[in-house]
Amino acid sequence: MHFLPDAIRSRTLTTQELRDAFLVTDLFQPDAVVLRHIDLDRVVLGGVVPCCDTLTLHAPESLGVEHFTERRELGVLNIGARGSVTVAGTRHDLDKRDVLYIGRGNEEITFESASTTDAARFYLVSYPAHADSPTTLVRAGDVTGDPIGSAEHANARRVARYIHLAGARSAQLVMGVTQLAPGSVWNTMPAHTHFRRTEVYLYFDVPDDGFVVHLMGEPTETRHLIVRNEQVVLSPPWSIHSGCGTSHYTFCWAMGGENQDYGDMQLADMRELK
Repeated sequence: MHFLPDAIRSRTLTTQELRDAFLVTDLFQPDAVVLRHIDLDRVVLGGVVPCCDTLTLHAPESLGVEHFTERRELGVLNIGARGSVTVAGTRHDLDKRDVLYIGRGNEEITFESASTTDAARFYLVSYPAHADSPTTLVRAGDVTGDPIGSAEHANARRVARYIHLAGARSAQLVMGVTQLAPGSVWNTMPAHTHFRRTEVYLYFDVPDDGFVVHLMGEPTETRHLIVRNEQVVLSPPWSIHSGCGTSHYTFCWAMGGENQDYGDMQLADMRELK
């Protein structure tokens, strides 16, 4: 279990201490299931890269259960080549940016790639679940993305919501993908916090020689993280979450907590940021 520092302690952390506390790296390893259990609304993050083998999702010891979704729900986003996820004997094929929601109580979950030379890369986000919701596959092409921002402000982007109140239903998980347009580099401005839930950001499709400067911290005590491709930032309720890249990029956002209202946020006054 990974424990996060609070807002007061975070004001005094060094660069490396900030990275150790709020940045998750090395999730995606060949032919491995990598899981990180974090004390941020008890989220579990994972990466699954089935190159040559079929990989099975097992519950880590920290959950204290017989199978992973015994008391949990799970969102799976494919950020790689075509692959499949089999849930309780039913196979679901996922192309890049497709999302599979897996509800509580599914005992067997396995992962495969369609090709041994071009692997799928499955990103996992799981929160505790208090209710059962059906396993649902959401195709990227079926999601109507909301355009937001503008080229003038270098933040033109498309926000695609997959798991939410008007889409695939869940107990508490809300999940989607935001893609920035070429020439745009800023996301999530004006900055805001979420008092009633926490959020995790997976940045992907970031060039090997590029990065995103992720802004975090209290609005008047901002800090930053240099984030590379396929790294995850943890965002507690007291922290803003915004980023500026060396070029356009894509990120998956996922939230868990008190409610599923996408618009439940506290905007930070842009003139007060420090």
